[in-house]
Amino acid sequence: MSHSLTPRDGGNLPALSAPPLVRLDAYVAEDGSTVVNGHLLEMGGTRPPNEAILDAVAMFARTLGAPVAATVIDRTVQQVARLRVYPDGSSRTIAEEEDLPPGRERTAAEEEAFPPLARVERIIQHAQREELHTAFVLASALREHLSLRRGAEDELSLEARAIEAYLAYLRGDYMLSTVLALTVARIRCRTDLNRAAPEVARATAAWQRLWDEGQVAARGQELLHMWERLSAEGLLLEPSHQAMAQAVRTRLEQGSRPVPPPAAAAAVTAGQGPLAPEDKPLKPTRRGLRRFTRRPGRSAGSSP
Repeated sequence: MSHSLTPRDGGNLPALSAPPLVRLDAYVAEDGSTVVNGHLLEMGGTRPPNEAILDAVAMFARTLGAPVAATVIDRTVQQVARLRVYPDGSSRTIAEEEDLPPGRERTAAEEEAFPPLARVERIIQHAQREELHTAFVLASALREHLSLRRGAEDELSLEARAIEAYLAYLRGDYMLSTVLALTVARIRCRTDLNRAAPEVARATAAWQRLWDEGQVAARGQELLHMWERLSAEGLLLEPSHQAMAQAVRTRLEQGSRPVPPPAAAAAVTAGQGPLAPEDKPLKPTRRGLRRFTRRPGRSAGSSP
């Protein structure tokens, strides 16, 4: 499975003259790893992720001398929390309708303050130092927030998911790598078939490492339908891609489950179905989440 982790150019650097922060973002992975604005926090001991996030965001608020907005994706509870954090250290959660209004100008301002490409650069640096856990968590955080902000089909969201899939592959998590890469391939097959073949190839490379028979059959059938659609459209041009397509068919034919012909498998035809069906849905934002609510002057190190 190939996906370059080489920096593309010298422009992928943090903006030095970005406008005041519009909204920060934070992410808590299922294992509790915590990211704020593209940086993995050193938690130390048993410090709860919510306290670490509030301390980090409050620091920005004190520096700016103004309230700061934050969006927290917490995968430990499958929830999005939307916050206001004030310079005195206090915070409150808000409902989605109270959040900063979306729009191109808002998104552009946020991404000028914390450029996605600068975050990709940081992920690449961690990967090159073989800090694969850090690189993977940062890639997951970037993909989650870009998908929430821009949608799963956005170019930046797709690129972040592809990088996340490659890092999962490097870590030896071939099931997750297959799931992530298949989602990218599925979206490409629907939105830009001419660019789909490399993504289907990456998904196939991860799938070839799977051993669970059920997963091999289920994921392999979708891959085969993708390859057959590319072939029918005259887009199976690379000899390596032709070989991968044949390898998928051969492995499925040798298995215990028959491979249905394309006409009999319309329900799993490439490019149909939800945008990213493997993504676990997040619970709607609501007010009053106690773990993200603080009284004035309180911090993680304060006395109760």
